[in-house]
Amino acid sequence: MRFPGPLTAGRLLRRYKRFLADVALPDGRVVTAHCANPGAMLGLLGEGSRVLVSASTNPARKLAWSWELVEADLPGGPQWVGIDTARPNALVAEAFRAGRLAPLAAATSWRAEVAYGRASRVDFLAGDADGPIHVEVKNCHLMRRPGLAEFPDCVAARSARHMDELAAVVRGGGRALVIWVVQMRAARFAVAGDLDPAFAAAFRRARAAGVAARAYACRVTPEEVTLAGEIPVEAG
Repeated sequence: MRFPGPLTAGRLLRRYKRFLADVALPDGRVVTAHCANPGAMLGLLGEGSRVLVSASTNPARKLAWSWELVEADLPGGPQWVGIDTARPNALVAEAFRAGRLAPLAAATSWRAEVAYGRASRVDFLAGDADGPIHVEVKNCHLMRRPGLAEFPDCVAARSARHMDELAAVVRGGGRALVIWVVQMRAARFAVAGDLDPAFAAAFRRARAAGVAARAYACRVTPEEVTLAGEIPVEAG
């Protein structure tokens, strides 16, 4: 998934009110960029960190800039990390269309944002000869140990509810799959049970019910973010 145009480099001054970030540009300007990430962003908010922002061509937009990437000083060394939590859905859809999602290789249909459960919407509903597959996509950008990507980085009650609803789908005779998109280099994935024990418990219930879980690391560059390959999901 390529960025539509060249990104602009800057330095992070602060992130605040969840969706705002002040960025110092090389020409001396300080701009406020939209931060499409409601999470804690642990390890990604170092003052002075190198960031890349994109400029909108829509004159009606309230904020002309969007924060896209941060060069984070993570265990194992600095690397570019994608911070937009909406990007994983687009990456999964792109990989599906290209036939690069092994667990959905036999799927012939694909719909986004389908209602199910208790007033929830599943990210995608795939379908193959054996029927529908509920596909939930989660973003991941937490790394506290070299090579280990973790989710969540804060309490994730909504995600815990999604795990229980996917489990209910499987108990009812259906199929369900949760995909973690890790927007950085990583060798393996695990649930951060110390940060949200309730989510960890919901994930264990989902796995016990038969919900499949896959994780994909990303190749992140100033030009594009793409799924780089599948990584192991450690037992929750």
